Amino acid sequence: MNYLKSSVVCFVIAGLFMGTAQAAQSPQEILAASDVVRNPDYPFGLTNTLIEYRAGKQTDTSTLSIYSKADPNSGQFRSLIRYVAPARDANKLILFSGKDLWFYDPSSKASIRMSPQQRLLGQASNGDVVTVNLAKDYQAVSAVEEDTQDGDRQTKHCNKLSMNASTPDATYHHIDMWIEVGNNHPVKAKFYTESGKLLKTAYYRRYEKQLGIDRPTETVIIDGLDPTWVTVMRYSNLVRREVPDQWLQRDYLPRFKPE
Repeated sequence: MNYLKSSVVCFVIAGLFMGTAQAAQSPQEILAASDVVRNPDYPFGLTNTLIEYRAGKQTDTSTLSIYSKADPNSGQFRSLIRYVAPARDANKLILFSGKDLWFYDPSSKASIRMSPQQRLLGQASNGDVVTVNLAKDYQAVSAVEEDTQDGDRQTKHCNKLSMNASTPDATYHHIDMWIEVGNNHPVKAKFYTESGKLLKTAYYRRYEKQLGIDRPTETVIIDGLDPTWVTVMRYSNLVRREVPDQWLQRDYLPRFKPE
């Protein structure tokens, strides 16, 4: 009888250990789960308002309409970005095909190739405003649990991911990213050059229920050398919507008409 009880206890304990092992996420799975928090897994549109501050004073702003959908083959997003404001930039377009990035100016009716690293406004680069599934461009090589402060200086218990670019199209060479344990909310990220220089730090803030789950509605980007140089990206009007394939073709840019 005692032998039977001991066997049952051992079986239960072994089952608990197996369940724990099966439930544990790999670093790459944590990264993919945080992508789902940032981006819907269906076509969508949103408004991104960028505001640049220098030493606490607003110096520039820009408003963009963004239309995104995932490529069914690669899983990476393709995006069409339309400048809404300021008036001097209205209706200029940026097309991100998932690999190549093009800028189109209606006044010249010409499209030119751009780099994802090229600065768009303040510390926000082209690669920061296009929709990206990080798990498609980066390999998370480690995850370490630690506490960190979020953008509101509240302590969050996070997995700190160390991520290396896995494709030549990735915007950054290396990223450290803090993702909250239990809900996979991205909290903070540091972006580095190949030489290890810190380019910028980003905080993901103001989580609100958007299309069914809590998502960050603001990203605050702080320059790696000058902490008084700050760029805020605010997301609004997130909606599920159709994004026609023809909108995501370079040849279609001169014919695109805003809705």
